[in-house]
Amino acid sequence: MRVIGYLRVSTEYQDVDNQRLGILQLANRYGWQVEFAEETVSGTVSYTKRELGKIIQTLMRGDVLIVSELSRLGRSMLGILELLRDLKNLGVRVFTVKENYEMNGDAITSKVMTMVFGMLAELERDLISKRTREALAVKKAQGIRLGRPPGPGKSKLDDKREDIRKFYEKGVGVTSLAKIFDCAPPTMGSFIQKKILPQANGNHSR
Repeated sequence: MRVIGYLRVSTEYQDVDNQRLGILQLANRYGWQVEFAEETVSGTVSYTKRELGKIIQTLMRGDVLIVSELSRLGRSMLGILELLRDLKNLGVRVFTVKENYEMNGDAITSKVMTMVFGMLAELERDLISKRTREALAVKKAQGIRLGRPPGPGKSKLDDKREDIRKFYEKGVGVTSLAKIFDCAPPTMGSFIQKKILPQANGNHSR
């Protein structure tokens, strides 16, 4: 039986030490020897075009894939579920450290199925939040100024107005938006009142 610990980061500014530690701790509980596979690639890239796809092609029924969390497998819930389906069909067992999921290769238990589908919205928000934070980290490392732009009436959220508008129109709440875009809920609420709602009302009146 092979046990693969899959490590992924999106940018060179991140490290995999915490992912590796969590996977080792889980594997030690079962007495498994882990082979680590590591890559730096965006989770938006299909797993079939990543190193992960090549690894999966070598796995057999009864093998194990461990990740620190589901978001390491991809950024889209649809993509993650498709990958889990393919691993299930191969008979590969999947373990996640943070969520404490165990997916058996022969059958995903009804409990896990309920948890996965019941948490789709929450996980999707978490994935969006991670993507936003990683993008901000890259900008900061490149010396791009973050925070409130100079001048009256300016907001650090101005550059993200369209993204905020799209999420808001899809029903994402103020608290969740504040978490995603790294600001206080009152700040997000004020921004929506001043710069999102007037635009939306203007479009509806046309």
